[in-house]
Amino acid sequence: MQVTVIRNILEANDNVAAELKKFFKENKILAVNLISSPGAGKTTLLENTLTALKDKFKMAVIEGDLQTDNDARRVAATGAQAVQINTEGGCHLDAKMVREALQAIDTKDLDILFIENVGNLVCPVEFDCGEDHKIALLSVTEGDDKPEKYPQLFSLAGAMLLNKVDLLPYVDFDVERSIKFSRQNNPSLPVFSVSCRKPEGLNLWYEWLESERNKKLSDKK
Repeated sequence: MQVTVIRNILEANDNVAAELKKFFKENKILAVNLISSPGAGKTTLLENTLTALKDKFKMAVIEGDLQTDNDARRVAATGAQAVQINTEGGCHLDAKMVREALQAIDTKDLDILFIENVGNLVCPVEFDCGEDHKIALLSVTEGDDKPEKYPQLFSLAGAMLLNKVDLLPYVDFDVERSIKFSRQNNPSLPVFSVSCRKPEGLNLWYEWLESERNKKLSDKK
């Protein structure tokens, strides 16, 4: 009986996710779901991205956290629309939460929607939020075997960002080993080595976003 309940929860989520996918497709909105461990740098990455691309794209962010609106306030300071979802202990965002948050966003002419998920490498991967891509963010302050320990995210990711590479001289992290594990089940996974504090390496990430946004515009199906 318990397995049936879990299945029904995921099925209900997938039904709402399908609605979101249709909405994003019809409105030519690129939706990306940022997933990482806590402290990997999702919000700092967004601050850099929103600032760098604000003259090219209209962007919005749905922020997921257990408590506080700290990250949403940081994002809003860039001028982007930001909506905070507090899960009150929940370990992930789901499609229903995203659908409700969208009601507070002006989606007219919106180009890119970022979903900053709750810091967790497991639960957020299970719940489709209607996104075009899951984005795996891994920092060099974590173990280089994280992609081997938590393979599902890296198998499903549309891109991976290896963050805080400016700290490589001070940590025990094997970049090639990490990339090897990340691509075991996803051989064509794009990997961008970046530092959000420097910043460095972010232009390739920006170019990838622009390319994916252009694909969305050209999708006539």
